[in-house]
Amino acid sequence: MRVKAAAALLVSDQPGFAPATSTVWIGLGANLGERAATLRAALTAINALNGTQVQRASSLYRSAPVDAGGPDYLNAVAELSTTLAPQVLLEALQAIEQAAGRERPYCNAPRTLDLDIVDWADATIVTATLSVPHPRMFERAFVLLPLAELSPERVPASALHAVQHQAIERTEGPQWASVGRAAG
Repeated sequence: MRVKAAAALLVSDQPGFAPATSTVWIGLGANLGERAATLRAALTAINALNGTQVQRASSLYRSAPVDAGGPDYLNAVAELSTTLAPQVLLEALQAIEQAAGRERPYCNAPRTLDLDIVDWADATIVTATLSVPHPRMFERAFVLLPLAELSPERVPASALHAVQHQAIERTEGPQWASVGRAAG
């Protein structure tokens, strides 16, 4: 998988400049092709971004599509540390999706790879292209269950209760991810 150099844009040329490091949670999903292999490759590509390190990954979950058709998804959440600005990280994640063959023929189309910024430290971000926390994260069991593994304080019990009717199954523990550290 090729990763475009979009992530290299943030690092300052000023001597002694040390950009702040943020903790970020990324949702990963795929429902086409070799799903688990694609998610592993995506973690490797994310870990290769300048100023970014995958710290941990959740277990892998299988879930039915929400508001869409197609095969079941494999989903996980990864915790990153990054010095990238939110828009730069978003563009880098989109480049990784493109390298994995992601197409966007219509809203909620099946996909080879979906990478979403779910949450960003304690920031609220609203731009034309990015909303953080992710505007639908509290409606999606496939985000909340893996996020709760990594950062339970970010997921209220009431949110888990609200999505308990959604079809989701843990298929593999956090050892599926060969990058970063496993959750737990």
